[in-house]
Parts: sequence; structure tokens; C-alpha cells
Amino acid sequence: MTGKELIEAVFAHKSTPRPPWVPFAGVHAGKLIGVKADRILRDADLLVEGLKKVNTLYQVDGQPVLFDLQIEAEVLGCELRWAEDAPPSVASHPLAHSVELPTRIPRREEGRIPVALQAMRTMKAAVGTHTALYGLITGPFTLAAHLRGTEIFMDMLDHPSYVHGLLDYANTVARTMAEYYAEAGMDVIAVVDPMISQISPDHFKEFMEAPFSDLFSHVKRLGVFSSFFVCGNATANIEPMCLTKPDCISVDENVHLPHAKEITDRYGIVIGGNLPLTTVMLLGTQEDNMKAVLDLMDSLTPGSWIVSPGCDMPYDTPIENCVAVAQAVRHPEKAREMVAHYKAPDLKFEGKLPDYSHLSKPLVEVFTLDSATCAACGYMLEAAKEAVKRFQGKVDLVEYKYTIRENVARCRAMGVKQLPSLFINGELVYSSIIPAVEELVEKIRSKLKS
Repeated sequence: MTGKELIEAVFAHKSTPRPPWVPFAGVHAGKLIGVKADRILRDADLLVEGLKKVNTLYQVDGQPVLFDLQIEAEVLGCELRWAEDAPPSVASHPLAHSVELPTRIPRREEGRIPVALQAMRTMKAAVGTHTALYGLITGPFTLAAHLRGTEIFMDMLDHPSYVHGLLDYANTVARTMAEYYAEAGMDVIAVVDPMISQISPDHFKEFMEAPFSDLFSHVKRLGVFSSFFVCGNATANIEPMCLTKPDCISVDENVHLPHAKEITDRYGIVIGGNLPLTTVMLLGTQEDNMKAVLDLMDSLTPGSWIVSPGCDMPYDTPIENCVAVAQAVRHPEKAREMVAHYKAPDLKFEGKLPDYSHLSKPLVEVFTLDSATCAACGYMLEAAKEAVKRFQGKVDLVEYKYTIRENVARCRAMGVKQLPSLFINGELVYSSIIPAVEELVEKIRSKLKS
């Protein structure tokens, strides 16, 4: 079977000789050809060059053409903050001080949409007969957050009708982008919405069930497969997500995959994931990566699973680690022999935690995967910055990115269970939930009074 046939068989819930392997190599494709992220995401020729390298080097069964959740936002008026080793992040929100409902729909020729479409058509011609190609669109909730900013969380409480209207608009944008990408030959439309992990099942049912159900129904009518991609601890929303009827749900390492697969199996939905991005793929060894694949294989019920990273792979992910994943997927028994006596070294925190009981002023610590690449992390950090700014220098703020080895050890020393998380004076205040700014201000103020 070709990789494409393998993925099609998994989506049809047929028996396959092995699970498919789909590396989410977005900006990492630039690393393979020595090109920085801010160049490869703007140049279709460079993008295709990197994607072809991913295709052959990692022996993929499927791959995304572009992993960038800011394409639509950029067209719709969000300013972007560019980086050399990560996708751009949203730096401004056109609706931050307005409750209007936009009507503008991105056109094929606007912004970087032509870059995406050209790369898709070229990759389809080059590898489309044997590789399943994924077109990634920004999910309605994340796009709405890009436009409105962190105010959207207060809106869900104070102005629910506005949130419904904004999500309807964002869904129309998503439907349109899905049409563009399906026309360009994509086999799977992945709706990427990391913000879903930041809301309760009740809010999901109230605000998200209708637009996402409509979106996945629309993708089905386009004649392609669909995937619902979330980040963070979306455990509580796995079943609500299933009710929107995507073909696949893809989750990251915050979700216990065997438990999630029990739910998706009941609904006849494929699950994708969830190799740890930082501790294993970025910072681990080849043995760590092989063992991660084998451990997942051994813990999951057979079938209906696609091996993939938890999210967009970091730019500097070692090539040998991705090759190791491919080898473990394709030759698991050989991989078992290689890791039979392997034990990962302990990761100890060599630094020193603050003396929280004797701080001169309150300290807000935000633990993120990486605020530059993780939308939920970025919005938690943005809320923290806005709240701290209100105190005019009387409160300290620091971010610890999980992509740095020392910070991984710090997370373990602090007992951080989920990302993003926010601590005040060493105490966990928010775990995988983005706070409303005013609420966070009050929590910080209580520490000033104490």
C-alpha cells in the first residue's frame, strides 16, 4: 500500500499492516533546507523544496503543506509578529475594542493564500499519488480569538449573542478556506483550533457544536476527509468534539491517548497523536523517539490511529529523531530490539526556585509550550501581560518555555501538569484555562493586599 492508500484505509476503518505516519513538519521543513521560518512561510518555491525533503527523508504517509494559523487572520487585519524559528504570532486584534461583526471573506489572491495554493498544487503533482496531503485551516474559535483577543472569554459570559455571531462569521471564513484547499487537491482538511482546550464542555456545546458540525458537514460535501486538531488538555471535550462528526481527531501529549481512543472508537472516529514535542522529539534521543512510538502502539487498541506529533514540530527538531519515529512505525520489531535495554536519563532541576514566601512583590509565572508557536499559550501570556501592566511595575512576570531543557526540569519541580499554566507566588491559579484579564487582575490584587 502507498502511504495515501494506508491513510484512506484507516479513515475507512479497514485493517492495515501498520499505522500511518504523519509528521507535522511546518517550519521544520525550512530547517531541512537551511531556510528560516519567516522566509519559507512566504515563498512557495522554498516551501515546496522543504516539503519534498520532509516527504523523502521521513518516509511519510501523509503531511501538511502549511502549518500556519495566522494566514486568515493576516488577511483580515491582524498584524503579525514574525520569528526565524517559529510561525508568526498575532500581535494585534482588529476587534479588541469593537463588537462589530465583520463580513469580509478572504479571497484566493489575498495575503499569503496564493503561497499556500501554489505549494499545494505543486506538491499534489509531485507526491500526491502516494502521499496524503493535508490542508490546514484555522478553526472558528481560534480565528475569532485572533480577531477579538482575550476579551472573547468575557464575551462568552457577558455577550453570548455576539460570540455566536462572531463564530458564525469565522465559520464562513473556514468553509471558504476549506473550499480553496480542496480545489487545490488536498486529501484531508484539518481544522486546527488549539483554543478548544481552554473552554468547558458546557461552553463547547453552547458555542462550538453548531459551527463545527456545520463545518465538518461542509468538508464532507467537498469530497475530502476532515480532521479536528486541538492542543492542550482537551480531555473533557473529546466526546463533544466527536459529536461534531469529523473523520479524525488529533490531540497532543496533554491528553491520555488510550482513554481518548476509547471515546473516539465508540463514535467511529480516527485519532491522531500524540508524540511529545519537546521532551521526546526536540530534546530526546533516537531511542526516546522509538520507545515513544512503541509505547503508544502497545497501549492502544488496534486500528483507527495515525502516528503524529502533538502539534507543529519545533524548527530545531533533530533530523535523526524524526527518522527514528519513521523506523519504529515501519519496523517495530527491529526498534524493540534497539530499545530493549534503554532507560532514559533522569532530568533533574539544577536551578533554584524563588523563595515565594519572601518576595518583594507578587510574581506571575506563565509556563508555556512556547507562546510564539502555541496559540493557547500566547493568549494566556497576553492576558498575564495585560493584567500585570495594570500594576505599573508593582508585579513581576516571567514566561518559562517548555522548549528549553532547564524549563522542562523546572516544570517538574513545580509540579506543572498541563500547559499552559499560570502561577502566582508559586501557587497554581490557571491550568490549561485562559483567564479573563479582569479576573486575573483581582487575583493578583489579592496578593498585593496580603
